[in-house]
Amino acid sequence: MGKKFFIKTFGCQMNFNDSERIKGMLKTLGYEPTQNWEEADLIILNTCTIREKPDQKVLSHLGEYKKIKERNPNALIAVAGCLAQRAGWELVKKAPVIDIMFSSFNMHQLPELINQAQAGYKAIAILDEPPEDEHKIWEYPVERDNKYCAYVTIIKGCDKNCTYCVVPRTRGKERSRPLHSILDEVKRLVDDGVREIHLLGQNVTAWGKDFEKPIPFSELLYEVSKIEGVERIRFTTGHPRDLTDDIIEAMADIPQVCNALHLPFQAGSNRILTLMDRGYTKEEYLEKVYKLKEKVKGIAMSTDVIVGFPTETEEDFEHTLDVLEKVRFEQVFSFKFSPRPGTPAAEMEGQVSDDVKTERMSRLLELQKRILSEIAKGYEGTVQEVLIEEEKNGELIGRTTTNKWATLKGDKSLLGKIVKVKVNKASAFNLECELLEVLR
Repeated sequence: MGKKFFIKTFGCQMNFNDSERIKGMLKTLGYEPTQNWEEADLIILNTCTIREKPDQKVLSHLGEYKKIKERNPNALIAVAGCLAQRAGWELVKKAPVIDIMFSSFNMHQLPELINQAQAGYKAIAILDEPPEDEHKIWEYPVERDNKYCAYVTIIKGCDKNCTYCVVPRTRGKERSRPLHSILDEVKRLVDDGVREIHLLGQNVTAWGKDFEKPIPFSELLYEVSKIEGVERIRFTTGHPRDLTDDIIEAMADIPQVCNALHLPFQAGSNRILTLMDRGYTKEEYLEKVYKLKEKVKGIAMSTDVIVGFPTETEEDFEHTLDVLEKVRFEQVFSFKFSPRPGTPAAEMEGQVSDDVKTERMSRLLELQKRILSEIAKGYEGTVQEVLIEEEKNGELIGRTTTNKWATLKGDKSLLGKIVKVKVNKASAFNLECELLEVLR
């Protein structure tokens, strides 16, 4: 009793949701959270391995955290998540300070791993595939960081075989969570004051395809929307191949589904998309975007882009810039290609030099900066609905339905409320607003 834990999370929203579950699990074991790793009895690094940079950051943090053993010899250091799954014992050899290691497959085994480590053993649980009892993780409470918005994981793994990606190896095949389990969690969250539900998955729009009797993802959207108290619904991340017409229709038809969507296109060149094994063309991607814009009023798009994939030419890169110009994304997560061990792309000939990647990335960011500036001007003078999520220094902070951060003056009584605001001034990443009325 009275022990403290510290979690450092890298990577995607799935990892942050996993960390919320780990926190809930540790609370049931009598641990309390701390923001200061130096006073922790258990330090957990929940890792990402989608690129090389996060791998290096983990090793750097482990080098810093090992100092805790000098002050508290009984303190435990754990590595969880995708790097743990990919590297396994190889990582333990590089950083012997690790006491516990587990992947997302083994998260529910954390209590017994802590017991093993406290008994003096290296507690390592890395399976090649998800165990049959993986579903036990849903039985643990979730310790959320946000009172009004909650992540709900609905599917794990990915069946796509993008040549640059380690997710199928680190997260396994697609495993959809049962419908009743999802709806039960949403009901509990709403009872706890949550107003916005964010459905998560490595390939969220593939949910339900692996059931004995398949259920379309669009049906899940309708079922979640029927739960009283659900004011907003978002979902991340879908693959363009799985964004079907019925999902677009559901987005247009269900009032609670936000007019914002993250849809990675990764590259604009059809030749590069083929090498990536993405399964669609630039034209097919743009056709889906145009359909979304036609059906879902005022939809804001965000995306992922890889710059400098093997053999990428200047002409190929120009196609990527063309997609940015045509779609006008409100947020772009852009990355220089990073070869991941064991992926086909890492072994491809024609690796692009870092100088070329850097130069192209600079041009992409410059173009996106201009587009964001133009989009921001379009927000000025408009009326938006904002869910107020926090108060800081007398200022209220929330998000529009288009997932844009907004700030306005007001008091704490508005926390958790959906308000109508007028946008007075807009920048690339924030809207300065004035309150018009409280809606609900």
